[in-house]
Parts: sequence; C-alpha cells; structure tokens
Amino acid sequence: MRILSLKRLTKAPSVQKALGVTAAWYLRLVWNTSRFTVEPENIYGSVEGDLPVIVTMWHGQHFMMPFARHEHHRVKVLISLHRDGEINAIAAERLGVGTIRGSGTHGTDFHRKGGAVSFKAMIQALQENYNIAVTADVPKVSRVAGLGIVKLAQHSGRPIFPAAVVTSRRIQLNNWDRSAINLPFSRGAIVAGKPIRVPPDADAATLEAARIEVENALNKVTARAYEIVDRRGDGSRD
Repeated sequence: MRILSLKRLTKAPSVQKALGVTAAWYLRLVWNTSRFTVEPENIYGSVEGDLPVIVTMWHGQHFMMPFARHEHHRVKVLISLHRDGEINAIAAERLGVGTIRGSGTHGTDFHRKGGAVSFKAMIQALQENYNIAVTADVPKVSRVAGLGIVKLAQHSGRPIFPAAVVTSRRIQLNNWDRSAINLPFSRGAIVAGKPIRVPPDADAATLEAARIEVENALNKVTARAYEIVDRRGDGSRD
C-alpha cells in the first residue's frame, strides 16, 4: 500500500480548509486567554487621520496580527501562493481579514510569483480604503526589508506603520524566518512605530533610505514588544 505523503495530503482542499479553520480557532484561543499591552496607548486614535495605512511586520511574527486591528478597520493581507499560504488565507478570512494572493519580492521582480498582479491589487485596495498588512522581509531572507513595501507606499501615497505583536509564551522555530508560535495564557504586546512616508517622486537613494528606515523601525518595535512581554527594562513585575 502506498503511503500518502504529508506534502500531498496538505494539498487537498478539504485538508487545507480544516487546517485553516483550526488555525483560526487556535489563534482566537491565544488572544482570548492572554492579556495584551498596547504601545503607544493612543495608537488607534492617532492613526485615524492617516487611514488607510500599510501595516508591516516581520515574517514569522505575523500570526497574531489580525487581532491588532479595531473591528471597524477594513484590512487585507498579502499571502503567498504556496500551499501553506492557502491555509493562512483560510485562517485570515475566518478572522475577518481579506486576502490578496501573491508573493513579496526584492523590489525589482514584480513579474514573478504573481507580484505584479498582487501589487496592483494592494494599490486598488488602499484606494478602496482597505488597510494593507504585509510582511517586510524579502522571500527567504529574514529581517531584511525589501524595496517592495516602500514602493507600495510611494505609488499609493499611504504611510507605512511598523508593528509587532508578540507573546511571552511561545515556541521559537529554527526556520528561515524564526517563526514564533504564540501560546495561550500569555502576556502579550502590540507595539507600533511612527509612520514612514515615501514621496511619490522618490529616487533610488530615497527609496533605499526608506527601506533602511523600515528595517530599523521593525527591529525597534519588535525588540520593544519582547521587552514588555519578557519583563526586560520596562519596570514591570509579575
């Protein structure tokens, strides 16, 4: 008897749906059993004048991001065309987040992996007052921001908000993006940085400067979020 491989099994639509629904249920469990700190406290009020915005985070730190929005915020997220992306898309939609399918790029190859189509779809979604959530790092290169996100800000005229959503209890995977699997009954933190704006007439040097700014800002908010949940340097006590 031929044994069905796990890879082939996860390609089955029924299995993908079951995994996506289960993932959404699990993430709700984490959210509902954890206590989250928001920093800065007034972030939701201060961002209202900038809506719609581009929210960015590091890949592998994105699982709890659907809960960082207010209920009245319409959001679409860019999710890859990979089979794992299908599971993520099902989970996101179960959590009230719309999806745009395609892959991020290094910024110069939008024609690959549905990049051109997804880039146009993100521009259109922003024009329709959807906020866009997208990971900043280029494919398979962890913690290095790509030019794609700054070009999205340039062409849409919308600001980039770097953000991190982390939990104290987590499993850190030893994979390319250092994914953190969030666990229930945690301390959590939602940390956002200041908006990053890219002028429509930005030249190559300006785009590169914005890319570095996004990268540095993401490292800063991520480090701060972990300081809060791990009780490092914020004066908190259990």
